[in-house]
Amino acid sequence: MSKRFQIAAFCCLTALAWAPQTACAAPGMGDEVYGATVEKGEVELETTYGRLAGGPDHAEDGTKIELAYSPTARLRIAALTELEREAGGRRKAEEAGVEAIYALGRLGGIDVAIYGEYSFGLNGHADALEGKLLLERRAGKFDARLNLIAEKPLAHGEKLAFDYAASVDYAIAGDELRAGIMAFGELGTTDHFMPRAEHFVGPVLQTEIEGLGPELKIQAGYLFALGKARDDTKGQFRLSLELEL
Repeated sequence: MSKRFQIAAFCCLTALAWAPQTACAAPGMGDEVYGATVEKGEVELETTYGRLAGGPDHAEDGTKIELAYSPTARLRIAALTELEREAGGRRKAEEAGVEAIYALGRLGGIDVAIYGEYSFGLNGHADALEGKLLLERRAGKFDARLNLIAEKPLAHGEKLAFDYAASVDYAIAGDELRAGIMAFGELGTTDHFMPRAEHFVGPVLQTEIEGLGPELKIQAGYLFALGKARDDTKGQFRLSLELEL
């Protein structure tokens, strides 16, 4: 990566940190844990769905639909839309946006990438900027990922918020079946870092279906509510479908 690119990335993150948070869906709702590698020429169509179970927010859900393309072995670009439904309400489009992942390479056996997203707020939501540091460790059948996230709604008085997403999984039947643990949570804001916040963690299973032409990945799991999240729900069901062309 060039020195100029490093400086530009640092300036973008600094600008986010100094920019002036709205209530958002529970951590992990319609979200994913991103890897830090890119496969040139790959086209992906992915849908991720999350639904809360139990508590005052029972049946609240969130969905993300994403279409991505990797023009090079380092760059992945995508268009996305996110929808949400509050408990007892109707499903609404929350945002539409564009994102990019740039793979920086491997450092000490860990793949590193950076993620940037601009989202256009819909139905009363503000536009937002989001940046992520993506870390991934692969060793044989083992895969571990950590996403460190900073998000800034572009509305007066909103603060920079920090979150995380993480997963660890292991191939238990070739590459067709993987089992692991996934976690999402909040880390606070620039005003209050590491407060009592919402966290979700639990088991996931992933399988691949080949021989149909495009490869289909299916991931399903249940994440238990921890911390402040237990005030509103017992946990969330997750389902992700990814079609690789």
